[in-house]
Amino acid sequence: MTSGSVIGIGVVLIIIAGPLALWLAGLRAPCDAATAPWDWRLTIMSGLLYALAFDLIFFIQEFFLVLPKAFTPGLRPTLFHNNHSWQGESPLASLFQGTGALATLAVGVACALLLRRGAGRSAAMRLFLFWMAYCGMFMALPQVVVGAISEQSDLGMAMGYFALGAATKTAIALMALAIIPVAACWLGTLLLRRVAGAEHIAGARGRKRFVFRSATLPALLALPLIVLFRIPREWIEVLIVPVVVTVAGLVWIQAGAWRASGAENNGGAGAASIAWPLGALVALLLVFQIVLRPGIHFY
Repeated sequence: MTSGSVIGIGVVLIIIAGPLALWLAGLRAPCDAATAPWDWRLTIMSGLLYALAFDLIFFIQEFFLVLPKAFTPGLRPTLFHNNHSWQGESPLASLFQGTGALATLAVGVACALLLRRGAGRSAAMRLFLFWMAYCGMFMALPQVVVGAISEQSDLGMAMGYFALGAATKTAIALMALAIIPVAACWLGTLLLRRVAGAEHIAGARGRKRFVFRSATLPALLALPLIVLFRIPREWIEVLIVPVVVTVAGLVWIQAGAWRASGAENNGGAGAASIAWPLGALVALLLVFQIVLRPGIHFY
């Protein structure tokens, strides 16, 4: 069996079979009382915050792909709104293709720790930290899997710099896949503990509905907004990254919502205002399409 086949089986188990089994187990949970009414403002706000967090994390990734190259003799990198490029040659160029994913993972873990410590006085700020943590982790982990298969991907080039063999790359990819449900479980618990109010998650049914209203549905609704930040580009490049990031973790968070622990004393979801998330998203879109799209030279 080839390494690609082993990784492919791992992807199916982690992204499809595992969440499906967890969701089916949740169907046996007791049917509790009716939950709080749907707050569409919270759903819309969360969708705007997901789009904002996704594009900020993507910018961080590309910026930290460019930054080390800018200090490398012989390389002249340029940062764009949806990519980066460089001129010149250096043996370090391949190594520095791994710094973007490393930066996003670090930001994601940092935001999760801040949320865990109770940072964010409003529902919007707590949701923003949740989405920054989510996007940081799940923009990085799938790249490890892709890098083990494709030598032309960012992390594939970084692995090539270290001359990793097929067995080593397969082991690294399987480790990244194994981390996905662990990270998703952690983030799902943080979402319910730090964002939800006790009235929203009185039982298993309430927890499942809250996660769907505040995370799963908003992320799906936000995909067209994210596309606006990435065009013009090949459609597969425009869509594949947002879809992979959205699906990889949320299938686990939604499937395991029924078994997550309840809320802490955080003030609950509260009244949701979309004013500042919408304003921030529009401002970021203008920066992406007016300032970054022509390209910023780092030389």
